[in-house]
Amino acid sequence: MITARLDAVRPGATICPSDVARALSSDWRPLMADVRRVAADMATVRATQKGCDVDPITARGPIRLGRA
Repeated sequence: MITARLDAVRPGATICPSDVARALSSDWRPLMADVRRVAADMATVRATQKGCDVDPITARGPIRLGRA
């Protein structure tokens, strides 16, 4: 699902993990940790916060997901 969402945006753009969670369920908030965990395991996905690379599992606050 993360890859599909990234495919839907222009090259170089990022998405919010909540975009993925919202696509999976109307009760999306409980899914946020799972989305971050899956993103951390994907070699083709990069997580950033304020433009700096972060670990999506340990980062606190909003992050963005993009292509690595």
